Amino acid sequence: DIEADKIVPPVSLLLQLSRTLKLDMEDEDVAEVDQKASRKRTKSHKKRVDSYAYHPLTKPAADKHLRAYHVTIEANTEHKGVEYHHEGEEFIYVIKGGLAIQVGDNMTTLAKGESIHFNSSLHHKLSNPTAEETRLLVVIYVP
Repeated sequence: DIEADKIVPPVSLLLQLSRTLKLDMEDEDVAEVDQKASRKRTKSHKKRVDSYAYHPLTKPAADKHLRAYHVTIEANTEHKGVEYHHEGEEFIYVIKGGLAIQVGDNMTTLAKGESIHFNSSLHHKLSNPTAEETRLLVVIYVP
């Protein structure tokens, strides 16, 4: 579906592919694909209820290990589909709304102003159990 341009790949998959294939995300071709994916995800954000929209806050580069994103999840949205996992660590801070996050077998519910830090190589998925849009600051460390 990703290769057929039917779905936009999640950022975790882009990170895994760039690391596995040893691609520099600053490379024009890779950066262009990432920018197109980000623009497409933003445009389709209002139409979709089975995923979330993200906006990169940092520019990735081969010598950079931290990546930050502003993530938006529609109200009463359960993130359907594949769980994410990628090498490194992840920090999530709830700016607005609420978040339910499953990391491995553990489910945690967070409210505005709360955060979680976890090993992102564990399978994890996000959902918004609240009646309002959720906004998150997500920081990913990739070794």
